Amino acid sequence: MIALGPKIVPFDELVQLVEGLRAQGRRVVMCHGVFDLLHVGHIRHFREARSFGDVLIVTLTEDKHVNKGPGRPAFPEALRAEAIAALGDVDYVAINRYPTAVEALEAIKPDVYAKGPDYRDAAQDVTGMIVREREAVEAGGGRIAFTDDVTFSSSNLLNRYFPAYGADVDEWLREFRDRFSYDDVARALDGFRAVKPVVVGEAILDEYVYVDQMGKSAKEPVLAMRYGSKELFAGGSLAIANHLAEFCDEVELVTFLGDRETHEDFARAHLRPNVRPTFLYKHDSPTILKRRYVESYLLSKLFEVYHINDEPLDDEQDAEFCRLLAERIRSADVTLVSDFGHGMITPRGVRELGKHARFLAVNTQINAANVGFHTISKYRRADYVCVHEGEIRLDARSRRAQIADLVSSLHERLDCDNVLVTRGRKGVSYFRPDGPPATCPAFTSTAVDRIGAGDAVLSLSSLAVASHLPGEMVAFIANVVGAQAVQIVGNREPVSRVGTLKFVKALLQ
Repeated sequence: MIALGPKIVPFDELVQLVEGLRAQGRRVVMCHGVFDLLHVGHIRHFREARSFGDVLIVTLTEDKHVNKGPGRPAFPEALRAEAIAALGDVDYVAINRYPTAVEALEAIKPDVYAKGPDYRDAAQDVTGMIVREREAVEAGGGRIAFTDDVTFSSSNLLNRYFPAYGADVDEWLREFRDRFSYDDVARALDGFRAVKPVVVGEAILDEYVYVDQMGKSAKEPVLAMRYGSKELFAGGSLAIANHLAEFCDEVELVTFLGDRETHEDFARAHLRPNVRPTFLYKHDSPTILKRRYVESYLLSKLFEVYHINDEPLDDEQDAEFCRLLAERIRSADVTLVSDFGHGMITPRGVRELGKHARFLAVNTQINAANVGFHTISKYRRADYVCVHEGEIRLDARSRRAQIADLVSSLHERLDCDNVLVTRGRKGVSYFRPDGPPATCPAFTSTAVDRIGAGDAVLSLSSLAVASHLPGEMVAFIANVVGAQAVQIVGNREPVSRVGTLKFVKALLQ
């Protein structure tokens, strides 16, 4: 709850105030940002910005729109607003109810929009927003101005004095920062643009039906729920293609829909523009839809219903699929296979993938439809395997063996040198042929939703391994992506390139 005072005002009221000030001939200057930890750099920035006009207003990014990874902002919007309102140079403070500054600039139309000197070079802005912000303020009749004082980093100060993680994670990050900088990781991510991946796997639609608890049925031992709403997401190989499309210029997708209840329009509409899909149609089948009933308050999943025909492809369709695979994957830099075990990838398809892929990255996911019958051992050749700890233990039929021993056993059965094991709150372990295992702790201890997180990790870690990045960087990128993915409900949106860069910057400053 924000304690409103003479300086802290609701956003819409701020718009009206500015209109009145402008009518009085007052020159209005606006600053915008997260301002997560108020420091001397901010104070000097506000002081200089105040000199550009008569009135200084500051808009703050709303908590839910702070895109710097889990654990940020460190201070909620109410406290951030209160701290800034305490400064004498600031006249008014408001929480921006829009996701970016662009909408706020369009509504407020300040005479001057003040930014720090680190935004003077638009090419250095990873979000690309400074150009849009300049256009918005100029469209309203104002101008952008840059302050000149020395800059400080809130993220650097927070990392040093208010660490968001435990001692083991902070120690790991300190050691990682000694070897790699933000620019090193940003260059590696930027290098993914030129990689041409093809995604192979089942298209899955994830439907969330949100319900609220009413109580026990009066006459039967049944829990009664009240329907609230529903949401449909593009999951499975569709989601993987979208994750890749945030980082690669071109992505190809080979997948199956059903020949009835295809949902093809939905699938096409929810793929990124730079994804080129090839849809095949499985006979006598619906497009796979997994309907999950979700308690709306805590997003706890109650039960799920699969709309699926998980019989293997018939001989005719299998032959057509394998012909298409041989044609498409020969020219791809990386072939990512997410095999959900729903009948799309037959033994013949596995052989074609192993035969033609330049770089083959594989994940076999266990789920309610295939547990105990579907493991990574069905692939006899892969360049990279990405699996959850539970999946590799199921494959080896071992509950207690050391991860290193499980990977060694897997290597004996598969011709695969690179294996990444995701371990939930324990982070990841990446086993490689050119050095000792690289481990990285998890960068979040809370998860909004784990659905799709493994797909996101597979997507970016496959690019990292195929690009021959150092082991520690592979593990770091995998955990950065995983930490973001578990904060997203279902596959509502892919892990974004901008969000990833901002999170990396927050971790490494």
